[in-house]
Amino acid sequence: MIAALGENNSLGKNNDLLWHLPDDFRRFKQFTSGHKIIMGRKTFQSFPKPLSNRTHIVISRDPNYQINLPLCVVVNSLEDALDLVSEDELSFIIGGGEIYKLAMPYADILELTRVHESFEADTFFPTVDLKQWELIKEEYHPKDDRHAYDFSYRTYIRVRNNK
Repeated sequence: MIAALGENNSLGKNNDLLWHLPDDFRRFKQFTSGHKIIMGRKTFQSFPKPLSNRTHIVISRDPNYQINLPLCVVVNSLEDALDLVSEDELSFIIGGGEIYKLAMPYADILELTRVHESFEADTFFPTVDLKQWELIKEEYHPKDDRHAYDFSYRTYIRVRNNK
């Protein structure tokens, strides 16, 4: 999973982002380019156009919802979306809040950008149970003339119980 979230796990409001972080956009593109990205319908509809060089797997409960664009596939459940990804293939869950919540049990890696501010939002990332996840990498980025907020890139891997 890949997400940017505020200190209060805020993701967005009115189907829009709460911040503009160009370096985070670049990081998102570096991670996801060339891979399948799985998202909910509202997340897909928040894009001005499909993201280049990625296969979009869009989850919608509406059995009549269609997207007639190249590299866009509509499915009706997270399980159907995951079936379109082979076991050794890298793919990314990119939102929104409900999809993150449903996908949490399936994720092995969390690539999170923690924006060091709390925001008023209507969409939130699920709470990360730190007993199940190990922080393996963190990189702090102070606010500057292009970034209104301090933020940190954090990579977590799922802790596997080998008992």
